Amino acid sequence: MSNIRVNTLTFATFVAFSFIVCVSTALILPAGYTMAPFLESILPGFKWISVSAFFLGLVESAIIGAYIGLVFTPIYNFFNRGN
Repeated sequence: MSNIRVNTLTFATFVAFSFIVCVSTALILPAGYTMAPFLESILPGFKWISVSAFFLGLVESAIIGAYIGLVFTPIYNFFNRGN
């Protein structure tokens, strides 16, 4: 059985870290090569870029990751019961 708390924290941290990588990369690369339009379309209220928008996006990313962990773990445990 997979632990729901561990998976939720793992997914939340992974998605938040991925957000930081995307924003960092977007600050280095030219405008046409960034994830900024994608981030603005999937994160409610996120507009490129200010300190408050960065932290809003970081929190929203962590919440999305936590949701994935909360949904994934019971499904995984359900299908892994017989093994």
